[in-house]
Amino acid sequence: MKYLILILLTVSLFISCSKKEDKFEAFSTEAFAYDLGGSWEVNATVRIKGFTQIEDKETGNYAATISLIVDLVKPDSTVEKGKFSYVHTETSKEKISDVGLEAQFELDSTYQEGDYKIIFHIKDANSDNQTSIETDLVLEK
Repeated sequence: MKYLILILLTVSLFISCSKKEDKFEAFSTEAFAYDLGGSWEVNATVRIKGFTQIEDKETGNYAATISLIVDLVKPDSTVEKGKFSYVHTETSKEKISDVGLEAQFELDSTYQEGDYKIIFHIKDANSDNQTSIETDLVLEK
């Protein structure tokens, strides 16, 4: 009986001390456009968490590298792939809980008023984890 209790305590201690790993996910999307009188300026944001951070042993800083590719879905359901892309690097003296990513691009006068969708394709460069999320974008004067 003593051995059974000892084994149960050991197993529960091991499980409770295991490092909890957050799921790589995107959340809190927003997108809006400004009418520039003949063109549109689109601003879109998304937040992410659960990415892998690399600790620099010399400085103690944490770093994360995230790539973002934005696709635009037009009202007629055609998709413009890679409308915006960039690689974001975040560093901090403390562990980073979440990161905000921003996209800003211009649409010319060929884009008409209507309901569009923004698709965020996000990749964690340190782990190769990927996720996607979308949000609505309305072009209106």
